[in-house]
Amino acid sequence: MSLRFSDEKLKEVQRIIEHYPQGKQKSAVIPVLHLAQEEFGGWLSTEAMDYVASVLSLKPIEVYEVATFYSMFNLKPVGKYMFEVCQTGPCMLNGSDDIVKYIDEKLGIKPGETTADGMFTLKTVECLGACGYAPMMQQGKYYKEQLTKEKIDAIIAECRNAVAAKN
Repeated sequence: MSLRFSDEKLKEVQRIIEHYPQGKQKSAVIPVLHLAQEEFGGWLSTEAMDYVASVLSLKPIEVYEVATFYSMFNLKPVGKYMFEVCQTGPCMLNGSDDIVKYIDEKLGIKPGETTADGMFTLKTVECLGACGYAPMMQQGKYYKEQLTKEKIDAIIAECRNAVAAKN
């Protein structure tokens, strides 16, 4: 296995495991998967999930079950900016389907796809817990609320400008 946590991340993994009783290391799978996703390029390959299983002394299927269940884990490479649009009732009633369609038109990607330049990924997700601000999406750590076409245009421009400023 060629993947390996950095020494710093491995210490963090051990700290996480120590929060749970002896023999209950499976309880650490979600936070350790987050670390793996962060450490190994923003997504979880089969190799990364197998590595997490070995670190936690679990069967690989026990890790796959968790990683495939939660939308917060990416099972294929994703863009630098991920737009996770809520698709539950309140957001749908307030136009999240139109927002997804507009992002598709603007960026040429459907849910689950990434732009050819690797900059944007569009994902639909279940409730993000901000129903009063529908339609909304999560972009990284941030919620983008009461979305309109104009707000989507501004978010895309902001992302592009941030990349241009770094180059």
